[in-house]
Amino acid sequence: MNKIDYKGFWEKGMDYSAYRELIDTLIEEGKSTGPEQSESLLNYSKLNQQRMRRLEKTVKEQQFVDLEGRNARITQVLIITEGWCGDASQIIPVIEKFALHAGVSANYLLRDSNLDLMDAHLINGGRSIPVILFLTDEFEVITQWGPRPQPLQQMVLDYKKLPEPKPPYSEFSKDVQLWYAKDRQQTMLKEWMSILEA
Repeated sequence: MNKIDYKGFWEKGMDYSAYRELIDTLIEEGKSTGPEQSESLLNYSKLNQQRMRRLEKTVKEQQFVDLEGRNARITQVLIITEGWCGDASQIIPVIEKFALHAGVSANYLLRDSNLDLMDAHLINGGRSIPVILFLTDEFEVITQWGPRPQPLQQMVLDYKKLPEPKPPYSEFSKDVQLWYAKDRQQTMLKEWMSILEA
């Protein structure tokens, strides 16, 4: 297996404003991120654009607990994502604010342009995103998180195990978005805090 050049991927990554600008520009052109283009991916991207804008305004400083005494080895997070991903739209604006609050740098990479990195961080054998890699300043991976908070991930796994015929994923995804709305970012923040405090 080839050694992953995390430093190279980090340098290739975008900051949050560049990531958001890329998504906005592509939507204006009638496109989504990634090589596959379809009306449904474009519609997901537009919906996610609205979610991210809302979270940028509603995620407040008060949500972040004191990060003193955190694991000083973690100095950066590298996030694998795509603009059409519903989970990413609920997580990316929050990890950005969390990283800023923690004094940790954050960079973003598109999954489908970086499959060798993605394939080194598969989740249950799949290319599920977003994946957040917690790195040292030497670009050593301390741990990874994703693609969604643990209770929600369990909900998704339980849905996948349902016998056929099961409700269409479009219906189930409404339950996923409802979970995010009710949780108000609390579970992901706790999970990230436990990583920083480990």
